[in-house]
Amino acid sequence: MVNYRKHILSTGKEIFAGRDSEQNDLLVSEAKRNDVLLHTQEPGSPFVNLGEKPSRDEIKEGAVFCALKSQDWRDTQGNIKVNVFLKGDCYKAGGMKGGTWGVKKHSETINVKKMNILKLRDEIELYKLNS
Repeated sequence: MVNYRKHILSTGKEIFAGRDSEQNDLLVSEAKRNDVLLHTQEPGSPFVNLGEKPSRDEIKEGAVFCALKSQDWRDTQGNIKVNVFLKGDCYKAGGMKGGTWGVKKHSETINVKKMNILKLRDEIELYKLNS
């Protein structure tokens, strides 16, 4: 069993994210064709699987989680762009390094605001303290 990052959205839905390139490859390859996936526009983030037909709010919340766990956030501490796409639009070509996938088309790009990332970070830290 793979120990993916897990996060529970406000709707109670559990989402999964890779911890490294190997887990990102597994997460994407195991996803169903109509699963909605997230990844930052910049390299160095987890792929996040939201499952099939997430609500608009679930996509936005998932994007904040994806941004929080990205190298882009670690390095810039600013707004982060997160791409939204279906697993069916992903491909793995020979020669692509581990954790890298091509995407034929994005459904959209969400500009995740710094304040939302900080809010989620603080909520996670508070939860850890109270657990």
